[in-house]
Amino acid sequence: MDKIVIATRASQLALWQAYHVKNKIEKNFPEIRVELNEITSKGDRILDRPLALIGGKGHFTKELEDEMLLGNADLAVHSLKDVPTYIPEGLELCSITKRQDQSDAFLSHTYASLEELPQGAVVGTTSLRRRMQLLQKRPDLNMKDLRGNVNTRLKKLSEGQYDAIILAYIGLSRLDLLQDIPYTQKLDFMIPPMGQASLGIEIVSKNKSVREIAMSLNDPISQVCAQVERDFISKIGAGCSAPVAVNARIINSELHLRAMLGYPDGRHILQKEITALFEVSSNIGVELADDMISDGAMEILSEAEKIAFKDEMLDRI
Repeated sequence: MDKIVIATRASQLALWQAYHVKNKIEKNFPEIRVELNEITSKGDRILDRPLALIGGKGHFTKELEDEMLLGNADLAVHSLKDVPTYIPEGLELCSITKRQDQSDAFLSHTYASLEELPQGAVVGTTSLRRRMQLLQKRPDLNMKDLRGNVNTRLKKLSEGQYDAIILAYIGLSRLDLLQDIPYTQKLDFMIPPMGQASLGIEIVSKNKSVREIAMSLNDPISQVCAQVERDFISKIGAGCSAPVAVNARIINSELHLRAMLGYPDGRHILQKEITALFEVSSNIGVELADDMISDGAMEILSEAEKIAFKDEMLDRI
């Protein structure tokens, strides 16, 4: 094989990620030419509705998967947090890149930290996971929807539409945007989403040559952590946009898994943690999900959706 085509979203951050993978492949396999197939996904086109109302973050991946199934691409590069636990037949999530900083970041042009925000301050985020955790800590805040690419969101902040916004630290770092923001703060109390700060490499299952190339990018520790998180999400039946946080960490020889879910307004929070020796931790995600289901997780998530979109349910598309 002398050429590989990578399917990628056409957003600035997605292109950074695709070029990052392209450069890695070309370094590891100098005989292979790598091309990009840039696609504007439905999730990038529809910016006037919360993601969960257009099908969740799966709309960031579907068009890329369609291109692979049609034979127009050999692999796709995704932000792993956007990849649903269901993978279409004929495709597989083959490789997980090494995790980087998983923090959520507070950004403001006026206030130095979340703690310094005045009562009723306007904070921008579309993520129900972030809303849940922020409002649990600061129920006085006024949460306002925030869509668009990273630069659009930062422009809205600079224009004063928000007192602060919350974005993933890793995206800002990759695009070298942090130096333009007067005040930034890593929100260490917040539990990240499944797969945060890793890239997921999805391939056509039958292509053994592409699998070998993709696996050269795989980080085994990150893969184990990601799989445990994805097992939890799959078992609990939560989509990528649900108010659910889950994070696996390796500490010494143990795998620590923590999860949190609740209403997006910060009420009815259910939070648990489980630990197992690393070598026997493969089923820990399912175990934690079963434990939380026994404590009413499914009922909480069902009600959470009604609360989140009670004024918009009739506008679903």
